[in-house]
Amino acid sequence: MIALDPAPHLIDALPLRGAPDAVALEDKAGTLTYAELEAAVGGIAHALATHGLPAGERVASWLPKTRAACLLPLAGPRAGLVHVPINPALKRAQVAHILADSGARLLITQQARLAALAPGDVPADCRIVIEEDLVGTDRLPPTSGHPDALAAILYTSGSTGRPKGVMLSHANLWLGAISVAQYLKIAPGDRVLGVLPLSFDYGQNQLFSTWAAGARVVPLDYLTARDVVKAVARFGITTLAGVPPLWVQLLEGEWPGETAASLRRLTNSGGALTRPLVQGLRSRFPAADLYAMYGLTEAFRSTYLDPSLVDTHPESIGRAIPFAEILIVDAEGRRAQQGELVHAGPLVAKGYWRDPERTALRFRPAPSFAEHQGVAVWSGDTVAEDADGLLRFVGRDDEMIKSSGNRISPTEIEEAVVAGGETSEAVAFGVPDPRLGQAILVVARGDGSREEDLRARLRRELPSFQQPARYVWRESLPRNANGKLDRSGLKTEIL
Repeated sequence: MIALDPAPHLIDALPLRGAPDAVALEDKAGTLTYAELEAAVGGIAHALATHGLPAGERVASWLPKTRAACLLPLAGPRAGLVHVPINPALKRAQVAHILADSGARLLITQQARLAALAPGDVPADCRIVIEEDLVGTDRLPPTSGHPDALAAILYTSGSTGRPKGVMLSHANLWLGAISVAQYLKIAPGDRVLGVLPLSFDYGQNQLFSTWAAGARVVPLDYLTARDVVKAVARFGITTLAGVPPLWVQLLEGEWPGETAASLRRLTNSGGALTRPLVQGLRSRFPAADLYAMYGLTEAFRSTYLDPSLVDTHPESIGRAIPFAEILIVDAEGRRAQQGELVHAGPLVAKGYWRDPERTALRFRPAPSFAEHQGVAVWSGDTVAEDADGLLRFVGRDDEMIKSSGNRISPTEIEEAVVAGGETSEAVAFGVPDPRLGQAILVVARGDGSREEDLRARLRRELPSFQQPARYVWRESLPRNANGKLDRSGLKTEIL
């Protein structure tokens, strides 16, 4: 287990933490040792520096998980630039928005991707660099600057409006890497499969936390669950991160016993685990520790549940991760057992890029009783604390269903709907109702053949005010670019 050093450093120094001859990255093309990783980062940084951009300018990348995509999060900051990763699954209008909003001066991409863009999608003052041409004739050494300097802007989809850019400093990224590597107990012998998008905060952190521990990361773009199973077997993977929809797919796949037994660590983010998912993962991967986590791009991770508590508290999101202070605050700003989750401490981001109005709404002074004063992230998420000090996610305030005077968590309804196996995925919404204020609508995966069984079971298990009024059945549920269920898109379509 790595030391929990609270001193922040510049993020591009990560390659110096591994043994020079140990493997830092492996893919279909082969391996990069830590010494080779350091040299490659220095070479790409030099290639970026030849464009003569002033410090602080933005360099965007729109790439699949190529080696350049994995190295740019370090090479951009080493060149004094701010890296803006764009999810390769995004369409041209979304890419154009991020390029314009970030003020990107360089776009690193592939020729085939340029063909998907229309004239005007790339701003006139943004130069295009094809990935294969990103070759430096020299190397830049690790930088020497202030850890509070901006290193990256990650764009989040949010529930409304266009994506907004979250500003992250070197310190945010460095301490996030140390925190995760420490509580996950990543060791140099571990092999981490990176299936999450590198534009997703935890997807990028998988690179950083792996390298912080001197371990090996294996980036993977996958199409089916079978691709993931094959990669686990081929590369001897010990650590796998996912979001709930991916776990559903993986549990439906075929896992050779030896392959399933090789996994030592499963980590979940991007949505709460349901009790059936916890039971399924524990049964399918008995040798693996299961880490349930909760996080915000605005503060990276916030909480995690110790694997020893997963079986007895499957609905919990745990306690604060290292370097985070987590507070529960009521509507009057007082400490509470149930209320809004507020995250304080050095992992708090620098706000939203060029968006002071939304920054002021989410990034506000910490409560007076916080140990870490200054700016905190007010999440908008409601959580509750139990007698053991463990937190449970209740729901987002703007997604709460208000029916007959009751505040109903959509997460609670969704967990109840999938608990009996009549469907594997569900999304709950509140819809206008003249009598109730809002009625509960559930969009579920399946053909609806077991709807009557589901209704009968929920009549037994839920109070009357929590009974869904209507079900819409779909063969599959849509997902956004980060692999999460697309709640906002589905709500717009259905309602």
